[in-house]
Amino acid sequence: MSDITLLDGGIGQEVVRRAGDRPTPLWSTRAMMDHPGLVAQVHRAYFDAGATIATANTYAILRDRLVKEGIADRFEALQSAALDEAQQAARGRGRVAGAIGPLVATYRPETHPPPDIAVPQYAEVARLLAPRVDLILCETVASLTHGRAILDGARAAEKPVWIAFTLDDEDGTRLRSGEAVDQAAQIAVEGGAEAVLANCSAPEAMGVAIDIFARTGLPCGAYANGFTQITKDFLKDSPTADALTSRRDMGPEAYADFAMDWLDRGATILGGCCETTPAHIAEIARRLRAAGHRIV
Repeated sequence: MSDITLLDGGIGQEVVRRAGDRPTPLWSTRAMMDHPGLVAQVHRAYFDAGATIATANTYAILRDRLVKEGIADRFEALQSAALDEAQQAARGRGRVAGAIGPLVATYRPETHPPPDIAVPQYAEVARLLAPRVDLILCETVASLTHGRAILDGARAAEKPVWIAFTLDDEDGTRLRSGEAVDQAAQIAVEGGAEAVLANCSAPEAMGVAIDIFARTGLPCGAYANGFTQITKDFLKDSPTADALTSRRDMGPEAYADFAMDWLDRGATILGGCCETTPAHIAEIARRLRAAGHRIV
């Protein structure tokens, strides 16, 4: 049987849900500011469910996003607060991944800055994360340009770098930019990534991407979202999560069925993204143990 790394599930959506506040463009960053300790509570719930990595709540803590809210001066303090909560929860239980989300906007490859602007910004985040994380997780990479830039920047951390691409929900051979996943896989290899994943896309799109990623020889995997679709309202400037609708057919058992298929296709890294919960991770952990796999 195999050694499988089990990521956590959705952090941002779970934090916002537990906070009970109205979603804002700052998303889980605002919830963390208003409810200290809540993110650590979510991390602990995922470790209790069987996860072995806490993904720090740093995805949206980027200078360009904070400028819009007039709090750019809190950039380093917010990064530190998110890392504090992840480290507290992970102590003696697992590793910490420092998440880096897309500059400007999620799912919007056309808004991504050119490399001469993007690479230094990603590098700044990577250097801040480096002393306090075990690996850098570049998330929701929507285009080839984005992939090259974030890998170039993340190398500044001098830590293992994993890259996760977001896919066309209806065609797992394509990124959200429309570019080919096999080209993205090659960028992961050439850019020095130590693992290549698919994330924040429909579960149905993940399998074919894993088939492609597995051919690179890198550890690969997937963590899907539970949205019905990415709506036009969410693709506007400064969106909030209430523009999206969760799927009613993607409970823990249904989601774990997909995860076990990804495993059969060669995945060794599994987890969940937005709208997945500790219950989803617990069901994957149960299935893995029942099949004789070791969660590492």
